[in-house]
Amino acid sequence: MTGDDDASPTGPVAPGLFPITASIRGDGRLEVGGCDLLDLAEEFGTPLFVYDEAHLRSRCGDAVEAWGDGVAYATKAFLCVAMARLAHEEGMCLDVSTGGELHVALSAGVPADRLVLHGNNKSEEELAAALAVGVGRIVIDSFDEIERLERLVPEIPVEEDPHGSPQSRRRPKVLARITPGVEVHTHEFVRTGQDDSKFGFGLASGDAAAAIARLTRLDAEGTVEFVGIHAHLGSQVFALAPFVQAIEVLAEFFAPLGLPELVVGGGLGVPYVNGEEAPPMAQWAASVRQACRTAGIPDTVRVTAEPGRSIVATAGITLYRVGTVKDVPGFRTYVSVDGGMSDNPRPVLYGSGYEAFLPREADAARPMPVRVVGKHCETGDVVVAEGFVPGDLAVGDVLATPVTGAYGHSMASNYNKVPRPAVVFVADGEARVVVRRETFDDLIRLDV
Repeated sequence: MTGDDDASPTGPVAPGLFPITASIRGDGRLEVGGCDLLDLAEEFGTPLFVYDEAHLRSRCGDAVEAWGDGVAYATKAFLCVAMARLAHEEGMCLDVSTGGELHVALSAGVPADRLVLHGNNKSEEELAAALAVGVGRIVIDSFDEIERLERLVPEIPVEEDPHGSPQSRRRPKVLARITPGVEVHTHEFVRTGQDDSKFGFGLASGDAAAAIARLTRLDAEGTVEFVGIHAHLGSQVFALAPFVQAIEVLAEFFAPLGLPELVVGGGLGVPYVNGEEAPPMAQWAASVRQACRTAGIPDTVRVTAEPGRSIVATAGITLYRVGTVKDVPGFRTYVSVDGGMSDNPRPVLYGSGYEAFLPREADAARPMPVRVVGKHCETGDVVVAEGFVPGDLAVGDVLATPVTGAYGHSMASNYNKVPRPAVVFVADGEARVVVRRETFDDLIRLDV
C-alpha cells in the first residue's frame, strides 16, 4: 500500500474514492449516475446503498480484459439478482460459495456452466445441487469433500443423447485449492494463504500432494475431470509481491501435473480513505502472468482470478441520516446515524477505516473531527472511528460514507431488529430499486 503524502484528512474526499460517474455540481451537491444523492435519500429513505451501474460494468469489463474468459466475480463481496445478472452480462463467471449464493445466481439466469463453486465445508446437499445443474467448476477444499464427490457423482443422471450415440455421465470439472504458505499483510481474519488456515490443502504438510494423487485417480476412473489448481492468499491486499511469491512457490508443484488451469483467487485491495492507493486490475494480472512465464508455466495454461471487492467496493456509497450530535468535552464529538454495524460490520470486525462527508457540500473542507456511530446497543457500533466533517453539520443532514459497495450489504444483519437497507442502482439519471428495504413485518415473517 502506498499513500499520497499531500492527502489531507480534513480536505474533501479524494475523487478516487467516488464512483466513476460521480460529479460535484456548482452548488457542491454530489451526483452519481446523474442522480443527486440528497434526492435519492428523500425518495428511497436512509440508510441506503447506492451503486453506480456504469462503475460496476466498467470494472467487470476491466477484469475480463485483464484476465480473459473464465475470470469469476466473487459474489461474497455483493450479491443480489441484479448484480449476478450484470456480472454475467459483462462476460464474467460467478464464484459462489454456498447453496444460497448458487440459488441467487441461478435465479438471475446465469447459466450453471458459468459458475464456480467454492467453500471450505460444502454439504452433501450443496454438492448434489451443484452436480445436478452442472456448475462449471468445483474447487475442492478437503479430503471429506473428495469422499462426498466419490459418493455423489455416480448418482448424477446419465445424459440423454438424442442422436443415439453412447450415453455418458457428465463429469464435474474440479480444481484443488492449495494453501501455498504465503502470508500477506492484511487483517488476520482475511488471510487465507498461510499454512495455518481452514482453507485448502497445505503444500508444506504434504496434504496437497495427497489430494492431487486422489483427484488424479478419480480422473482416471472417470469420476471427475481434474483441470487445475487454485490458490487464494487473502483479502484487501495492496502489494503485488505476495502474488508473485505464490506463483514461485506453486510453480514447481504445478508444472509437472500438466493441468490446463491455474487460478490465483482474488484479494486485490481498494483504497478506502484519503491517501491510500492500490494497483489497477491490469497491473495485477500482468504481474501474475509475468511471474508464471518466469517460473516456466506454459502460456497455454489458462491463468485467471476471482476479483470481488475490486469490482464493487468503490461503486457503492451508503447514505445515512444524522439523528444526534453529542459533544463529550475532553474526548470527542459523536455523530449518530440511522444505520451502523448492521449495514457495515467491517469497522467492528477488522478496524476498517472510512471517510465521511456531506453530499450537500461534497467539495467542502472537513475541519471537524467526529466519530460516526450507529444506533445499536454496542459501544463498538462504530461506522467511522476517526472521521472529519464540515463544521456546519447538523441533525437531519444526510451523511455519506464512500467505498461501501463490498461487504456492506452482503454482511448486513438485523441486529436490534433493524431492517436492512434498500439497494438502488443509478445510471443515466435514473434510479431503480434492486433490493427493497426490509419492513418490520419482514422481521417476523419467519417466526412460527
